[in-house]
Amino acid sequence: MMLGEKVRNLRLKMGLTQEELAERSDLTKGFISQVENNNTSPSIDTMEGIVAALGITMADFFKIDQAKPVVYSIEDSFSAVYEQLGLKIHWIIPSAQTNNMEPTVMELQPGGKSKTYNPFEGESFGYVIDGRIHLVLGHDDYEITTGNCFYFDADQVFWVENRSDLSAKWLWVLTPPNF
Repeated sequence: MMLGEKVRNLRLKMGLTQEELAERSDLTKGFISQVENNNTSPSIDTMEGIVAALGITMADFFKIDQAKPVVYSIEDSFSAVYEQLGLKIHWIIPSAQTNNMEPTVMELQPGGKSKTYNPFEGESFGYVIDGRIHLVLGHDDYEITTGNCFYFDADQVFWVENRSDLSAKWLWVLTPPNF
């Protein structure tokens, strides 16, 4: 990624206009525009001012960009079986715990139960692919069947259990990662 494009992306990510970035870095809007369009190369001192105005360090700005994959295959995933719970977890995105959300596919045997999650600052989403599960959220109990989903703030104790005679499978996403 070119320097100007990186400045523009960071500025937009922060929700700043070129004028606001210019004010914060004691430069002109025209100069910021020239940098973003790769029409000029700022001095090191000027670049330090721009980077500081963007709220990061020079080291962070110039870290080598390692593009994350967009598409993942089944070979990228890994699984773990928790026999005592009757649960199999498929982590479908490798290293998702470093991201803002962690999607998994869960398989729960009849009578199986997920771990109990204590309240945390985050959210939970699930989509039942096959079968029927019960979501216990605080003092409430919800039955969710194939094709239905759930979404809630994770501010109460919760878990999922399978009270049926058939296995159940669902996509489960927690944010931040918590599996």
